[in-house]
Amino acid sequence: MKMNKAIYIHIPFCAKKCYYCDFTSYVGRDEEINSYLDSLEKEMDLYMDKKEDIYSIFIGGGTPSLLSPDQLDRLFGIIEKKVNLESLCEYTIESNPGTLTRDKLRTMKKHGVNRLSMGLQAVQDKHLKFMGRIHDMDQFVESFEFARQEGLENINVDLIFAFEGQTLEDWKESLEKVVAMNPDHISAYSLIIEEGTTFYRMYQDGRLNDFDEDTYISMYRYTVEKLKDSGYHQYEISNYAKEGCECKHNILYWDCLNYYGFGLGASGFIGDVRYTNTKNMKDYMEDLDNKKKPIEFKEVIASKDRFNEKIILGLRKNEGILLDTVTKYLTDKEENDFMVKVKNYIDKGLLLVDNGRLRLGQEGREVSNSIFVDLMVD
Repeated sequence: MKMNKAIYIHIPFCAKKCYYCDFTSYVGRDEEINSYLDSLEKEMDLYMDKKEDIYSIFIGGGTPSLLSPDQLDRLFGIIEKKVNLESLCEYTIESNPGTLTRDKLRTMKKHGVNRLSMGLQAVQDKHLKFMGRIHDMDQFVESFEFARQEGLENINVDLIFAFEGQTLEDWKESLEKVVAMNPDHISAYSLIIEEGTTFYRMYQDGRLNDFDEDTYISMYRYTVEKLKDSGYHQYEISNYAKEGCECKHNILYWDCLNYYGFGLGASGFIGDVRYTNTKNMKDYMEDLDNKKKPIEFKEVIASKDRFNEKIILGLRKNEGILLDTVTKYLTDKEENDFMVKVKNYIDKGLLLVDNGRLRLGQEGREVSNSIFVDLMVD
């Protein structure tokens, strides 16, 4: 059975840029939101000439919850012209405390949103301030309770760990407090200092230091055990869910399946072609005014690239990958070299293989990036 495509929609507006964020986003340009929605509608028209059955929708940012109830209503209306909502198995929107109101939540619910992803990152206000977040813990709790009261039954909470100034005890407190609120899904990412961010500039200036590796491993191991004991199963390196609450949209990404990417800086993957839109707002709007797709970069994914993506993304999942679905992209010599490396990692207990399925062992997850780099084909 052929699987329906998914849709990612990017809303690039923020109240403030978080210091760790490298996503395409603009601050203080809220007056452009309505024009942006016009352009978004034009872009969807260029790709979808009629209503389609879609597997999942993910509205990310930026901060989608910065939109007013009327603007959200407009956004959902644009989507509804192109998507048979009854075909959706998941409909997610990202939100941030401090921008979420009951009216916005009601608008989301009215239009069929069935999954809310909430950015928290840490429970200590000093750490929230350090990361450039606009909210405190009390505002998060209030927003979370509003969402539950308005009938959102599938809520994810995003957390960040292993950043300067955070102790193991701080991290334990974050997990304790979040688990006590009983979300359906928890994403726990270690901080990566990305080029172009405030944290990157601080790192370059010597104002931000590398995090201690041993403390990171202690935090990661605690996360896995604490969440397992609290009823969350780990299904990907950084993601934990209650039964049936895994993020279906992200699994589609990790399985390297097709999706449209709409909006400023958004990426899509259709057939064998991956594309990325311009990150320049003026160019984005002008292209669409001229009925031109606002693509800045596109490429046909070659066999080696397909292999590398399946390794990097597929091995992130706890279930791993079927070996014969990835080795088919390799020459005989490449496959032989790959299997020699795999055997070496299996002997060390970092990789496991069962019934032709390759996956990371628990210790392998702790050093996954180095394994991915080693297994990739040049």
